[in-house]
Amino acid sequence: MQQQPADQYAPQRARGAGRLVTKVFGGRTRLAEFYQEGCAKIRLPETFSPEMEAILINTSGGLTGGDVIEWSVAAADSTRLSITTQANEKIYKAAADTASVSTHITVGKDASVHWLPQETILFDRASLTRRLDVDLSETSEFLAVEAVLLGRKAMGEAVAQGFLRDRWRVRRSGRLIHAEELRFDGEIERMTQSAGVLSGQVAFATLFYTGPLAEVLFPKLRACLDHTSGGASLWTGGASHWNGKLIARLVAPTGFDLRKILTPAISVLRNGAPVPKVWNI
Repeated sequence: MQQQPADQYAPQRARGAGRLVTKVFGGRTRLAEFYQEGCAKIRLPETFSPEMEAILINTSGGLTGGDVIEWSVAAADSTRLSITTQANEKIYKAAADTASVSTHITVGKDASVHWLPQETILFDRASLTRRLDVDLSETSEFLAVEAVLLGRKAMGEAVAQGFLRDRWRVRRSGRLIHAEELRFDGEIERMTQSAGVLSGQVAFATLFYTGPLAEVLFPKLRACLDHTSGGASLWTGGASHWNGKLIARLVAPTGFDLRKILTPAISVLRNGAPVPKVWNI
């Protein structure tokens, strides 16, 4: 009997790519380019605001080893864009390989982008590599949040082992202003027990803001944070107030507890504006 090629029995993988480009028209942020492929979908709900809101959707329902999604966003000069996700992104057990999610964001002069995806949930033996690359102009504003839940405590889930790598690179006028690497590899549950990591907490988030309001928002952000759940730091921009940045790190025992901290913190960094409505659905 003729032997079949090995790749004929390779498991099906999710593939997706989405691209969004904005423009100014009639004093409002409008769509200039739109592209979606595979499991990556983008929806633009109608708003009564001059800014645009985009909702990213992974129609595969979650990611596992070998799945790949790529997002690309370009905000033109003087546009305002908020980006979120339809739901939590779920990263399931990987039999082989790693899931990959990459996002590239470009923000033009006097433009603003708020990158506000809902929490990512890792399941036991999940494997995820995630990358965020941001290119800012000299006078653009950028806000980002990334939150991770190591299982769902209410469902009795725990992440004993797995892999997570999260890489951020933010540049302003080509100059690197922020870089960070998060990596969990192997016995995640054991590693996160350390006081230098999560002290046994299973929900955590990073908030990042750079723009002209960094020094103004910093005391407001600190005032809304419980010192037991996290803290915030500020770097001033020297000669240019646009170059100031602030970072907050939050931890919590459950995803529900994290969201109770995260939602008001995001609102502070949005200068009082609430989180996207889809967060409350």
